[in-house]
Amino acid sequence: MFLLRHGESYFNLHFSATRVDPGIEDPELTPRGLEQAQAAAARLAGVRLTRMIISPYTRALQTAQPILQNHRLRVDIMHEVRERTAFVCDVGSHPDLLAAKFPHHDFGHLPPHWWHDRRETTEETVGRANAFRARMAARDDDETTVLVSHWGFILALTGISAGNGEILEYDPKTPAPEQIVWHP
Repeated sequence: MFLLRHGESYFNLHFSATRVDPGIEDPELTPRGLEQAQAAAARLAGVRLTRMIISPYTRALQTAQPILQNHRLRVDIMHEVRERTAFVCDVGSHPDLLAAKFPHHDFGHLPPHWWHDRRETTEETVGRANAFRARMAARDDDETTVLVSHWGFILALTGISAGNGEILEYDPKTPAPEQIVWHP
């Protein structure tokens, strides 16, 4: 499968420069992030894809849009692939607000408060990643699936610190990483 970390968000822009949480809830992509999303779509344009799994954060949904312009895919919005809750940017948006911003997606299955209320522990994030790994390993469409997710979730899944807009090829049948180094 393909793992795509969302493009640069306004949180990423400010945090990278200052190492201080700018306090932006569910931030959008910057112009550079939108370019990264377009570049990711271009890299995946010739790839056979049948399914897309997207985190319900705005930055992930915006990153997915250019890919969906090139591919007709089954889309699953899954809060289980959300970011590891550690900053204000990890406060999500209510499903009704997401449905108004992204009317072509179904958010009706999401709980009203689908994000984590407190800082998520390493064990909780790794547990979500392991459950997702097992779920994908049991499917027969993992090779044609793209996941649009986040730094912490992809790190917990693979042990790799992906950059904004970076695409990783991943086999969910591989064992979980033995050690994860958390450094934003």
